Amino acid sequence: MQGDDVFAGLEPAGLWAHFAAITRIPRPSGREGEVAAYVTAWARRHGYQVEADARGNLCVHVPGHASRRDAPVVVLQSHLDMVCERDPGTPHDAERGDIHVVRDGEWLRAEGTTLGADNGIGVAAMLHAGEADDLVHGPLDLLFTVEEETGLDGAQALDPAIVRGRVLINLDNEEDGELCVGCAGSRGVAVAMRGTREPAGAGEVAIAVTVGGLLGGHSGMDIVKPRLNAIRALGRLLRAATGAGAVRLVSIGGGGKRNAIPRDASAVLAVPAAAEAAVRQALAGEADAIRRQHAAAEPGLTLATGAAAPPAEAWSADDTRRLADLLVALPCGVQAMSPSVPGLVETSSSIGTLEMEGGEVRVGILVRSSLAPAADEVASTIGSVARLAGAVAESAGGYPGWQPDPASRVVEVARAAFERTFGQAPRITGVHAGLECGIIGDRIPGMDMVSFGPDIRGPHAPGERVRPASVERFGRLLAAVLDDLSKAP
Repeated sequence: MQGDDVFAGLEPAGLWAHFAAITRIPRPSGREGEVAAYVTAWARRHGYQVEADARGNLCVHVPGHASRRDAPVVVLQSHLDMVCERDPGTPHDAERGDIHVVRDGEWLRAEGTTLGADNGIGVAAMLHAGEADDLVHGPLDLLFTVEEETGLDGAQALDPAIVRGRVLINLDNEEDGELCVGCAGSRGVAVAMRGTREPAGAGEVAIAVTVGGLLGGHSGMDIVKPRLNAIRALGRLLRAATGAGAVRLVSIGGGGKRNAIPRDASAVLAVPAAAEAAVRQALAGEADAIRRQHAAAEPGLTLATGAAAPPAEAWSADDTRRLADLLVALPCGVQAMSPSVPGLVETSSSIGTLEMEGGEVRVGILVRSSLAPAADEVASTIGSVARLAGAVAESAGGYPGWQPDPASRVVEVARAAFERTFGQAPRITGVHAGLECGIIGDRIPGMDMVSFGPDIRGPHAPGERVRPASVERFGRLLAAVLDDLSKAP
């Protein structure tokens, strides 16, 4: 089934009507004007007050039902923007508001583009909640943020004055049956080391060292998995080589994005001819140890050495040794697990990028934690390691996390509503990645928060899909939670 009939018979009908409408509205990050106008026009038709801040975030103030007008204000929150990706050759283009939705078994997806269920379903649910006669609720603040997909930028610029409520339900979770109660904040740390470049020595040979074929992944969501960091592996190889001879660094690089676990890294080393055999033997021995340690988790791992063009100059041997020690000593991987949510990573550090320009090597690191003091400690440790190696570490921006509190009132209300509605307990989870909740909670102290949503798979790429049966459950849960929150305690 495709076209206008694809939404026929789906519940809640009002939610799907709004979702169908916004699939025809362009809403890439930074260009949310048309969808913001849609929300504003809807609010004015209903006589609701709309406030906007300087960044373009919107808050629609919806009165409570007659018997619940004096209940505490509840904030419902979603982001207006979506990731607009398309397959080559498809006639459809989400950036133009041309999303062609089709039904595929028990799922809905878009032909050749992203669907925009992230976070369009949440936006549609908020509009439905604000107009449905059969939803009983107290006063609502419908908070629509912008530019979430490009770095949570709208939330970071949110003006707290436009928000009245201090209980927030974020509708940007993507797993039916879960209540999300925490997320990680992040901060970038850049480590820079300068080395003395010297002319190539007589008789030096060049050896290329490469690490590749790794799985990589998201440096937050996948950090708990047994995946090898290519830059860390390269550091081990360099350390082994520097222990076998007066090795000098010619060039080095690895990774591509600070928030991804690097899949490949490489270096070229200048080695005295007399030490070549010993250095190659040391590299082979360390490569064998890395393979034995990581073969089961990294079946595609490749570690190779080869010849390279003779260098004109290279770092000194002492500077090269300091860099090798730095790369293996920097914190990398899981640093602490959450004490309140079993199985959730609380704090991590991931070396993401490695680049060389002139006489300087720069290492990009992303520290994540739901607890600010824990992130501070890791960042401080990075600074200490950098100083010991003769390098400099500087913070490079970030955003706050959301410390899990599974016993908070809104979580308890949502848990009880879930159990009553579906006859089973929800999974209480957190996410080791950024959510707008962390930023909003930091900008509006005292905000009590929970996040839930329907099943959405493959967001940010063509093939993104949503399961309508889970949307129906999502709508029922939201209605039950709003009803319960508006009752007298």
